[in-house]
Amino acid sequence: MRIAIMGSGGLGGYFGARLAHGGADVHFIARGKHLQAMKSDGLRIEGPSALHIPRVDATDNPAEIGVADVVMVCVKLWDTDSALEQIRPLVGPGTTLVSFQNGVLKDQTLKAAYGTSHIMGGVGYVATTIDRPGVIRQTGPMQRLLFGEFDGSRSPRGEALLAACLAGGINAELSEHILREIWQKYVFLVGLSGTTTTMRRTIGPIRENPQTRAFLLDVMREVVAVGRAQGVDLAEDYAEVRLKLADDVSPDMTSSMHHDLERGNRLEVRWLAGGVVELGRAKGVPTPLNRAIADILALHAAGKSP
Repeated sequence: MRIAIMGSGGLGGYFGARLAHGGADVHFIARGKHLQAMKSDGLRIEGPSALHIPRVDATDNPAEIGVADVVMVCVKLWDTDSALEQIRPLVGPGTTLVSFQNGVLKDQTLKAAYGTSHIMGGVGYVATTIDRPGVIRQTGPMQRLLFGEFDGSRSPRGEALLAACLAGGINAELSEHILREIWQKYVFLVGLSGTTTTMRRTIGPIRENPQTRAFLLDVMREVVAVGRAQGVDLAEDYAEVRLKLADDVSPDMTSSMHHDLERGNRLEVRWLAGGVVELGRAKGVPTPLNRAIADILALHAAGKSP
């Protein structure tokens, strides 16, 4: 199976390395110093499940790769439009695109660009960051990929990708309810990213303080209400379920958006809290706390000027 990884950062680099380790024909699309390090020294994963792939196929030009069986879209959300244009040489009649990006708006963009038949839904869970060029640091043991057809079927292309993931030691699952899975992650991600980034703290102090804990819960309740209004099969008390997850993770856990704020990078707030506001407005569901998060972070959303 020929797999192209569009965006070889923390998530794409980690799972791409695992797929390559399992024997898949993996091609990484990267840029800058990270790309140069991958070309010279391969790709290294440090952390709980360390791995070194000494030789990888890496490029900044997708046209060099040719048509792929699967394109995993792993770029930051603000790069989606440009990434979808760049990957056109990778997409043939039988190519499958799977976005493992954050949020719930991503698949609408993919379908608009390439048509529904090319798209499978995807969800990725892993705590990673580019520690230095060519090196992905995993900061916790959790790693999981879920993907599947939006109609709930178990397709041959889904089964093939599942086999490639399992061969690489990825905790993968072919889901028959992928839309619900995407929203379930969205509930927690919006709460985690919104609170850690606006409060500039990790999850530990936020969940311990009664006032900030209540804020986290109510932010997630808004996401659940919007999802249910959109017709997604979420339990009415699903925010409380996700609050229990917040209690179980490491107190040092934070969000990639919090990291981006500290580094002066662009933020995904437009698609996270902002996405909740947009989708809620369309269904008449009030989302005052998510609007507050989006408004508070508006001046930081574009990152610092170089």
